[in-house]
Amino acid sequence: MTQGIRDVDSLVRHRLRALRLAQGLSLGDLAERAHLSPSTLSRIENGQRRLALDQLVLLARGLDTSLDELVEVQEDEVVSNPMRDSGLDSLHWSVRRSPGTTVLRRRVTGPPPAPDRARAHPGQEWLVVLSGTLTLLLGDRRYRIEANQSAEFDTMLPHAFGAEGGPVDVLMVVDRAARREHREGDDGGGSGNGNG
Repeated sequence: MTQGIRDVDSLVRHRLRALRLAQGLSLGDLAERAHLSPSTLSRIENGQRRLALDQLVLLARGLDTSLDELVEVQEDEVVSNPMRDSGLDSLHWSVRRSPGTTVLRRRVTGPPPAPDRARAHPGQEWLVVLSGTLTLLLGDRRYRIEANQSAEFDTMLPHAFGAEGGPVDVLMVVDRAARREHREGDDGGGSGNGNG
């Protein structure tokens, strides 16, 4: 048990320092935000002073993070395997630290549907084309997205996509509302057309 407490203590100290440096804050900057002295903060980061809960709360606020994120221990599961969507040529992964977010890998083979078949629904989507060229219909605009280019859009705008000149592999990040639409809205015919 003591070993586990020491491990968490060391993890929190490293996170404090890493977050401070990542935000470009000096010891003095963070100490001022957290209402601590710079020497106290230095001793906390270096393990020369005991971590106190009240100080952790102040430091979390000063770093604009939550106390949970400072003290959370890494789960043993780092690698996850995809699940296959039945009827669609896609794989999906859930994002553990953001339960409403899903990552989809999709192979798009057909051309985009007619503009009058584009759909709008609640949600947000972000996608990157891994290979091929994707045509994205978004409202009354048409976008050509090539390999290594990305697009991000509000799904309340009518949208659809399809392949241009051959199959396209797409990686998408969608929120809970958009994911629900992907599950319910696709016809499952395997055409690979995308009514996002």
